[in-house]
Amino acid sequence: MSTGNVSIDGRLVEINDCRNLLELIRLAGIELPTFCYHSELSIYGACRMCMVEVDGRGLTAACSTPPENGMVVHTNTARTRRLRRMIIELLLANHERECTSCERSGNCRLQQLAHQLGVTRVRFGGRDRRLPVDGSSPALVKNPNKCILCGDCVRMCKEIQGLGIWDFAFRGAKTQVTTAFDKPLAEVSCVNCGQCAAVCPTGALTVKPDVDRVWEAIYDPDKVVVVQVAPAVRVAIGEEFGLHPGEKATGQMVAALRRIGFDRVFDTLFTADMTTIEESLELLGRLDNGGRLPLFTSCCPAWVKYAEQFHAGLLENLSTCRSPQQMFGSLIKKHYARETGLESGKMVCVSVMPCTAKKFEAIRPEFVTAESPDVDIVLTTVELAKMIKEAGIVFNELEPQTFDNPLGMGSGAAVIYGASGGVMESVVRFVSFHLDGAGQGRVDFYPARGMQGIKEAELAIGGQTLKLAVVNGLGNAEKLIRRLEAGEIFYHAVEIMACPGGCLGGGGQPVPNDTTVRRERMKGIYSLDRAEQLHRPQDNVFVTRALERWFGGPANRNTHRDLHTHYYPRRRISGKPVDVSGEPEQQPLEVAVCVGTNCYLKGSYDVLNKFAELARQMGIMDYLRLKGTFCLEHCDCGVSVKVGEEIITGVDPENVEELFRARVAARVPTPR
Repeated sequence: MSTGNVSIDGRLVEINDCRNLLELIRLAGIELPTFCYHSELSIYGACRMCMVEVDGRGLTAACSTPPENGMVVHTNTARTRRLRRMIIELLLANHERECTSCERSGNCRLQQLAHQLGVTRVRFGGRDRRLPVDGSSPALVKNPNKCILCGDCVRMCKEIQGLGIWDFAFRGAKTQVTTAFDKPLAEVSCVNCGQCAAVCPTGALTVKPDVDRVWEAIYDPDKVVVVQVAPAVRVAIGEEFGLHPGEKATGQMVAALRRIGFDRVFDTLFTADMTTIEESLELLGRLDNGGRLPLFTSCCPAWVKYAEQFHAGLLENLSTCRSPQQMFGSLIKKHYARETGLESGKMVCVSVMPCTAKKFEAIRPEFVTAESPDVDIVLTTVELAKMIKEAGIVFNELEPQTFDNPLGMGSGAAVIYGASGGVMESVVRFVSFHLDGAGQGRVDFYPARGMQGIKEAELAIGGQTLKLAVVNGLGNAEKLIRRLEAGEIFYHAVEIMACPGGCLGGGGQPVPNDTTVRRERMKGIYSLDRAEQLHRPQDNVFVTRALERWFGGPANRNTHRDLHTHYYPRRRISGKPVDVSGEPEQQPLEVAVCVGTNCYLKGSYDVLNKFAELARQMGIMDYLRLKGTFCLEHCDCGVSVKVGEEIITGVDPENVEELFRARVAARVPTPR
């Protein structure tokens, strides 16, 4: 029922289309505690922290109970208060309570609620065993000892990102949230977006810290440490110091970076303008020469890794442009250092990004020159705030300063890169002026803006109509790609950002990192754009001069050498195979059946079972070593099987017996 009134603690409140009692209670100004409730995710109802008493019904979970006219709800009774305190105690009993040294100390939901509800002691024993911490990922750290099984990371990864990296395993007291086959995070299909860490209420999933590496570089007198700052950071960093989301803090941030000890403070806006120019000319080149379309943006490293793992057939559609972060690293190490008389080997390039996947991007082999990464270290917004606090800098009292030139100048088209739709709008601004000439005034492409998961627009320009799409969230990206592959839709260009709301909602941004906060950050981004004197990428004379001076102009052989790259198919899951048949007594024939996602969906599990059944029937199980492996990199050809060193593709339940007899049993070594 969407109308009527509910009595909440003696006060009548209109239902007003609220979906559940929790929303209505919060609308009434009561902050009911929760762990597992997120308005963006499905209702889970696991933590039971939001239990209320409803007349005639008793205790009820507010998050999963729709409001009804005439309901009488009590949120703060002796019974609910006792229940919530008990839940907190039970969670703390199963939670590693090293709070003082935890990454989330002072910003932990469990810690906050324990204090709020007056839980000062835990009457139950602690964990009986400590599970290993997984630090294999370049972006994230998993500490299962701090997990409270709220399921937030599981639902975020499945429902919003469409990946399902995390899930529950085992039962009862042994239940854990873990990866497929309990593999290290670096060996599964995680794209490093960090959205799981963004919703984790404790320190079970955190961003991998690199602060100490930056301090070490700054303290080294032989190093010149330069820093670049992404556009989305400037409207979020202030949240760590009491400012409202979206409130501009650029000047204070620059001043803090200099106080910390960085030798040069530059702006990623510079290479965002450069990226727009190169990518726009690439799009126009494909339109003129019949190249692969749609052209997908390549600024988001989580999206790029997703494409490498799940849509290798689309890699030729990805723009060859490096991301602004990697273009900046290449410029600094290969051109700026030479021009200023600095040794690139003594230069340390640090990035401050809203994105955890940028940590992964920086170590990609495509962006390593002579064993030296173009970008040495990546910090998130929260890590920069931590450095400022460690240095004892009073952020709100700093006098604003400006970035260093020439790599500190950017246009409004570069500022909006931080928001979903910003890259597409930047391309529209460039292309509009490039094709239609000086008669064009300010171009604000509103169809690309907003928080919607998929946005579509058409642009009439240069005598043709371009069909464009903007996507945020990998789950939405998958929906769009399926429609593209089915021939239902067509676009000339598509922008994809992995995180909800784009970079503004990156996994390295301050928490809370929900829709409300992202909207405020987005308002801040477009406010900065309106205040910029430079509107289009080509208005940035520093960028056009750099392209001429260092490369002889845009979109040529020289820019393709230093500012572009190529991507390749990537295994979705790796590591040691799962041994099915056990250790045979003599040298066996090794047979591995791929059980990765694509092959699994095409029947590889049945193929594996049929192989084992046939081997037993034929009495040759002792002469085989039958395994399930995770990727044989022929994902588009049906189930793949490796027999010895030979890879056989196109296996299915219909031809499995014939193949086994001809290609496996015939090669089994006979006993002596």
